[in-house]
Amino acid sequence: MNRSELFEFVKEQYGTQPDYPWHDRNAVLRHKDNNKWYGIVMEVERNKLCLPGDEVVDVLNVKCDPVLIGSLRTRKGFCPAYHMNKDKWISICLDSGVPDEEIENLIAMSYELTE
Repeated sequence: MNRSELFEFVKEQYGTQPDYPWHDRNAVLRHKDNNKWYGIVMEVERNKLCLPGDEVVDVLNVKCDPVLIGSLRTRKGFCPAYHMNKDKWISICLDSGVPDEEIENLIAMSYELTE
């Protein structure tokens, strides 16, 4: 799933549009009723995620069940949350081959956890 596919999914599923509070490519996904974040899409250098290389990649941070976070971190495409609480949030590298359905399920969990 890439950035535009992700934004299309959240628009259709939750009726939300990305918000750009820093006036760059980093986008926040917010609940329409309470403005709480349920996701953030950022451009991050791979080496800041403890991954090899220094290319910039798109990363999605979502809130997640802390029990699930430990097992996700052992899998390709998942890293400790970048600039968020690492016990409650996880980063997903959008170019890593994580199946779209799994990303969608994690977005749904984050949406529910942040209501």
